[in-house]
Amino acid sequence: MRGFLVRRPNATPRVFRSDLQLVNPLVEECRFGATLLRRSAFSFSPRPKVGAIFLLITYRYTLFMPNNSTSWGKVAAWYDDLLDGDDTYQKKVILPNLKRLAGIQKGDQVLDLGCGQGFFAREFAKAGGRVTGVDLASDLIDLAKKNSGAAIEYRVAPADQLNFLKNGGADKIFIILALQNMENAGAVIKECRRVIKPSGKIHLVLNHPAFRIPKASGWGWDERRGIQYRRIDGYLSESKEKIQMHPGNAPKDHTFSFHRPLQFYAKVLGNNGFAVTRLEEWESHRRSQPGARAASENRARREIPLFLYIEAVAL
Repeated sequence: MRGFLVRRPNATPRVFRSDLQLVNPLVEECRFGATLLRRSAFSFSPRPKVGAIFLLITYRYTLFMPNNSTSWGKVAAWYDDLLDGDDTYQKKVILPNLKRLAGIQKGDQVLDLGCGQGFFAREFAKAGGRVTGVDLASDLIDLAKKNSGAAIEYRVAPADQLNFLKNGGADKIFIILALQNMENAGAVIKECRRVIKPSGKIHLVLNHPAFRIPKASGWGWDERRGIQYRRIDGYLSESKEKIQMHPGNAPKDHTFSFHRPLQFYAKVLGNNGFAVTRLEEWESHRRSQPGARAASENRARREIPLFLYIEAVAL
């Protein structure tokens, strides 16, 4: 992981802004203070008097790759090991909320776009769904098949080319932490509208586009006020940023992440025959160890959500 850039626009407050050139920003958890904590698959030793931001990152893999020279399959085994942990955002935040909201019934035709190694697809099948998982990375699909058995159908394909699916066959479509990694998001939603049944629902989970903007957002600490805050350097402009796939390893292996403001998602859904019926914002489940900044850090986690959930119904 690269070092961090200290910015001081004025004498106070001090702003610590992460250099995201080689760090995947899809899911971040920052720790301010003297002690680094063990998070998911990452293990750090305590280092006193550290005054920087440390990003702790998990992935949800891309489905549409704008640069075919880079494949998420190169880190498939690492991602599979990561999701096997008990303290991931997928297990602690996203999955419980989806179970509460999605309402999968026995026999529902479920499509998981950007399914990766099948973590969510398996949970949808357990709930009674007849699941098809789709991902562009063949290595991830191989892992999904190995971990799932024959109960779930898996396909290697881009999200905007689901030619193997018939019109109006899906009851529910899930795109979980993947649409922000798809370059042609409009074509993906258009294809979703083709394959979904009338009154079927699409469920989107995104890194929150208002607070988590690749290379244009970061945590800051105001020494004078004693508070942790979120700094946003840009929001309305769409952007495409090069990011490292595996934090701390293989620095030459990159992919891309796309920032789009909230209005983009409302427009692209509306223009393709969907109506937004629910929107929720989900916070981190993690809490800081006791320390001088713990209360402010925990308050920032409660107030600044990591994820955005959108439910939309096909009209």
